[in-house]
Formats: sequence, C-alpha cells, structure tokens
Amino acid sequence: MSIRPEYVEAIISGAKTVEFRKQRLAPDVETVVIYATSPIKAVVGEFEITSQVSKSPAGLWQEFKLVSGIDRRRFFEYFRGRSSGVGIVIGNVTAYAPQKRLEDIAPGSRPPQSFRYLEDSAA
Repeated sequence: MSIRPEYVEAIISGAKTVEFRKQRLAPDVETVVIYATSPIKAVVGEFEITSQVSKSPAGLWQEFKLVSGIDRRRFFEYFRGRSSGVGIVIGNVTAYAPQKRLEDIAPGSRPPQSFRYLEDSAA
C-alpha cells in the first residue's frame, strides 16, 4: 500500500492507528506492506489489519478523528464526492530495518497508485 511519508511515520510511531481508503481491501488480506512514497520510495514495514470499517466520510471522521493522523480538511478533501469510505484499523506494526526496495518485494513492479495485492511470500 502506498502511503505518504508523514503518515508512515505516524503509523510506525503508533500515533495513527487507522488508514483511510476509498475502497475495502479483500476480506482475506491480513497484512499490509507499507510503501513510503517520494522522497523515500521504499518498502518500510508492514501492519496487521484488525478490522475494516465502512461508513460515510462523516461517520469515519467521527469515529476515528482522534487516531486518524490527518487533519480534518485533508481528510474531507480525500473523500470529496464520495458517499462512503473505509477505515482500515491498524494492529501490530513492524518497521523494516533496513528498508527494502520495491524491486526486492515485487520484481518488475512499479509503485502502486493506492494498493496492490502481493503473494504471501513476497514480504
């Protein structure tokens, strides 16, 4: 999953315990591999999914604003024009040291626009 560096830092530090997306991940996905976008451009860790909550943007904000790691304006800009969204509740987080190149995880692939499914053995 591609995530901006400021949100990656908040996830790894534990300040952000939910990741917002416009669509749900497949129900069998248990772990998210974190790709930090530019300027880092690396696979920096992973987190377990505790649950996925589908609600209106207003409902998601009401439930998760204190652990969202994002300000209200940017949150509602992200969901502008959408009647629903998803809060992916973050469980255990593992930071990779050292970070990994995307090529090492998924040879020949490009950074995902939002997310991409990997084989179990990829990470």
